[in-house]
Amino acid sequence: MTVSLEFESKLWEMADKLRGNIQPSDYKTVILGLIFLKYISDSFEEKHSALVAEGEGFEEEQDAYVEENIFFVPAIARWDFIKKNAKQSTIGQTIDDAMIAIEKENKNLKGVLPKNFARPDLDKTKLGELIDLFSFNLGNKKAKAQDLLGRVYEYFLGKFGSSEGEFYTPPSIVKLLVGMIEPFKGRVYDPCCGSGGMFVQSQRFVEEHQGRKDEIHIFGQEYTATTWRLCKMNLAIRGIDGDLGERDADTFGNDLHKNLRADFVLANPPFNVSDYALLQDDARWKYGIPPANNANYAWIEHIISKLSPTGVAGFVLANGSMSTSTKAEAEIRKNIIEAGLVDCIIAMPPNLFYNVTIPVCLWFISTKRKNRKDKILFVDARKMGYMETRKHRELKDEEIKQIFDTYHNWRDDKAEYEDVQGFCKAANIEEVRGHEYILTPGRYVGIEEVEDDGEPFDEKMTRLTGELGEMFVKSHKLEDEIRQRLGAIGYEL
Repeated sequence: MTVSLEFESKLWEMADKLRGNIQPSDYKTVILGLIFLKYISDSFEEKHSALVAEGEGFEEEQDAYVEENIFFVPAIARWDFIKKNAKQSTIGQTIDDAMIAIEKENKNLKGVLPKNFARPDLDKTKLGELIDLFSFNLGNKKAKAQDLLGRVYEYFLGKFGSSEGEFYTPPSIVKLLVGMIEPFKGRVYDPCCGSGGMFVQSQRFVEEHQGRKDEIHIFGQEYTATTWRLCKMNLAIRGIDGDLGERDADTFGNDLHKNLRADFVLANPPFNVSDYALLQDDARWKYGIPPANNANYAWIEHIISKLSPTGVAGFVLANGSMSTSTKAEAEIRKNIIEAGLVDCIIAMPPNLFYNVTIPVCLWFISTKRKNRKDKILFVDARKMGYMETRKHRELKDEEIKQIFDTYHNWRDDKAEYEDVQGFCKAANIEEVRGHEYILTPGRYVGIEEVEDDGEPFDEKMTRLTGELGEMFVKSHKLEDEIRQRLGAIGYEL
């Protein structure tokens, strides 16, 4: 069985009707909380049936589930019980009670699950209809093999991203970041982890390359309470064990992982934050004190401070970070370049994010650049991608592969790497100094060569000027016609 995009969109359409006057931050936890409840109930029921068939009487023993990384679901939280009560006016309280019971039985979920289904502004009739819609199996072995839960969950996160977007990094960017730094084994850290997309994609990368997911260790921090809970749920349903701290917290003002040195850092920090906890004497500001009115360079220095001696980081920033001339930021940029930390810069096309059109860039920082400390790879990907909708752009898989293959060939000093005018350039440090440490790829890669069409210059100019003359004639005719029509109704130009 495969959940089609059509079905997912119908599911979203129904869920969207439930919104009413609920705040978006509460609404998304209601919907994704319901998906979470359905998933763990399906996983539990499959194991429960197997234990009943064995006839040993262990079907209500919690240890029989925990040892297989399955959440124990009490009777009042099982989907059959929820569905039987779906048409009752008390269905909201029934779900809240279910969430409380699950947290009581599974300590690692304490304080994580949403318990706001009984609220008066949540339409209980629509809630019951939505429960009926969740009739497909999300958590049995067959569904897990096809990652139905992942597809539905990511589809919903994407849709929430298109309406809010403050915590959702588009999958194509996440896939590119992960493909670039290749987190096979070690500690993976995200200082602003949102709903956990970087972690999920890291695990997927490891599995696709025949690695062991238990060989990557997840560390994260998230400032917004509802998003922190979403991340906890997202990791839980994937079976990913991650340290996100005891609760939500501000990375700058309350670093929950002070002693962490990560092998990999993946991040999409909030752009151009103008109000953050800037501590002047913070040890993280090794390369200069970032300005108080923009956190971009505070994020860069925080990320560098978290890298192990052989660590690598990939993160998203606003384009202004590559060329800002603000004294403090320019000085920090110069210092980290001279320290040999900047590995690669990629200029991305606009419209990749759901809620902003601002073009972004990807930074790659590495502390293990012994053979390439005097070079930086620049990639101009601004022309890549296609408009999936009128407002949203997606990158193609082959474009993503082209970018990280280019980086890997350069990084590993393979013969396959070569500069491509208009696309990529391995610039030496002297050239970067000559551009006053500005890191905009367009300054280095040049303009893409246009293939000669074979038409002689004089003939081409004669043809083009002829076409332009015809356009001028047409424009004059249109102008005369407009003047006549305006004159006919009493308006003269």
